[in-house]
Amino acid sequence: MADDLFDASSKVADKDLQEFLVIEKQKAQFNAQIHEFNNVCWDKCIDKPTNKLDSKTEVCLSNCVNRFIDVSLLITKRFATMLQKSSDGLL
Repeated sequence: MADDLFDASSKVADKDLQEFLVIEKQKAQFNAQIHEFNNVCWDKCIDKPTNKLDSKTEVCLSNCVNRFIDVSLLITKRFATMLQKSSDGLL
């Protein structure tokens, strides 16, 4: 009986660890995405750094980030569709 209780407790701990790892992976992916926004949009929109962003630069940065998000979502959706089609074909 003690072994059963230990096994159940161990399974709960494993599940909690897996959930924690998934959350941490999502955080890391989000941070990587932000870093990528910074690199791409900085190179595209910032000619020379100044103390203040002018309206042209603000618009460029906003558009750049929005397009980057749009493309990322498009790729994610397309990949999910491909995975779904692939799993449907295997079943």
